[in-house]
Amino acid sequence: MTPGQILTAIVLAIAIGFGGAWQVQDWRIGKQLAEQAALHKDDLAAITNAAADQARAEQDKRLATEQQMAASDQQHTKELSDAQRNQARLRDQLATADVRLSVLLQDSASGCDVPAAPGAAGVVHAARRAQLDPAHAQRIIAITDDGDNAVIALRACQAYVRAVAP
Repeated sequence: MTPGQILTAIVLAIAIGFGGAWQVQDWRIGKQLAEQAALHKDDLAAITNAAADQARAEQDKRLATEQQMAASDQQHTKELSDAQRNQARLRDQLATADVRLSVLLQDSASGCDVPAAPGAAGVVHAARRAQLDPAHAQRIIAITDDGDNAVIALRACQAYVRAVAP
């Protein structure tokens, strides 16, 4: 073999060695990239599942709050309707003189006619009572009606805050 052929054979052997090493390195890097891609895919699936679980939990919580709010709204609507019906009945009874409003008169000598211990005799404790004019009684009923409506609205607001606040 001539020195040129030997040199060519050496250069060819070195080129084949570098090519083989390059190919092995390419296989190693390809395998590492495939492993990293699989790990990345698993991480993305775990993150997606966690986000879906959290969204489902939040939606369930929102639905429960909405249901609680609907039940509370029904309850307060019923309370308001009952109060309005009772007030209307009382106004009608006052207008037809079926019921008369009266107030206790204080005895100036004793200071008060209301007994210290409740008795079973009835609602009227005082010896003296004064009946109110029907027009004044209607105004008093209107004021108590407004007060009842305000108390019911306040309870509705409080229930809303309790339902929404953590």
